[in-house]
Amino acid sequence: MSEAIESVCVFCGSATGEDPGYREKAIALGHLLAEKQIQLVYGAGNIGLMGVIADAVLEKGGKVVGVIPESLCAKELAHQDLTELHVVSSMHERKALMAERSDAFIAMPGGFGTLDELCEILTWAQLSFHKKPIGLLNVKGFFTPLIRMFDHAIGEKFLKAEHKDLAIVAEDPEELLEKLIAAEPLKEEKWWFDKDKA
Repeated sequence: MSEAIESVCVFCGSATGEDPGYREKAIALGHLLAEKQIQLVYGAGNIGLMGVIADAVLEKGGKVVGVIPESLCAKELAHQDLTELHVVSSMHERKALMAERSDAFIAMPGGFGTLDELCEILTWAQLSFHKKPIGLLNVKGFFTPLIRMFDHAIGEKFLKAEHKDLAIVAEDPEELLEKLIAAEPLKEEKWWFDKDKA
């Protein structure tokens, strides 16, 4: 079981998406985090699902920590009403600080940036750089094609089934949070292939 989760990093889109269900789930997750007194850590944006979830947490009196590169802050994309706003020099520094400030991670629907953050944090877990649980909020089946890609990688011997399980999946925010709290850290190292076949 994971240690107490006091802070969750959410990766999500700078757009709200085609279906209103994406926005609805972002609001539901934001309200849930605030009600459970779990701090939101995110990329500090004031647009898309990023702005929606931050506003939802703040609306219920919760705490929000935003981390944004100076170049994006200069474009006036930073949310100005956060509990904490950290302006950093690069995307790498942004992701490192977000990870450092979080006890768990949740990916919601998004584009390249969301998938980049998700895959990097999964890789860090696979390499045992951290033991924090990672969840996919699979709104409207958004992540189902990615999960099928993981299965394909397993079938082609590029990924081990245990490592796919690092991505905890649920469609409902409350169910996902419960799974993250109950999650067991990965016990096996990445380097598992037969060296003769490498």
